[in-house]
Amino acid sequence: MSEQQLPVLVVMGVSGAGKSTIAGLVAEATGWDLLEGDDLHPKSNVEKMAAGHPLTDDDRWPWLRAIAGWIAEHTDRGEPGIVTCSALKRSYRDILRGEHVLFVYLESSHDTLESRLAARKHHYMPASLLGSQLDTLEPPGPDERALTVDADRQPREIADEVLVKVESRAV
Repeated sequence: MSEQQLPVLVVMGVSGAGKSTIAGLVAEATGWDLLEGDDLHPKSNVEKMAAGHPLTDDDRWPWLRAIAGWIAEHTDRGEPGIVTCSALKRSYRDILRGEHVLFVYLESSHDTLESRLAARKHHYMPASLLGSQLDTLEPPGPDERALTVDADRQPREIADEVLVKVESRAV
């Protein structure tokens, strides 16, 4: 990562990992643009998930390309940003990847994820899809530009760790 250009962070993980919460806290602390990646899902994807059906790769490609476009706009202008995106597979991250992109993988235990999903109100992603997300998940490899953060803690602790690691470039 170039010292001159701040990154675009892709806060990633399965549903319930805390992507929106952590991204919001980091954006609040940095003042960086924030995009809730789920807002770019086509209506058909939202309806499919709300009905309890997991998305296929074909469902995800247009969504991932839309997120990649937002990332490219920011990196092309030299502007930092934060976007939430499950980015479950390496092939999905390959679409989002770039010189100034840093993935922040929120790793969480099954019990914590289930607990968080059960407590959610008014979210289209049902807890019943957690298993399919965990089955799909390919955590970032050592050759990927990614931070892995223990997400089984309080949101402020997680966000603070992300901020320290990004600032120190300890990737």
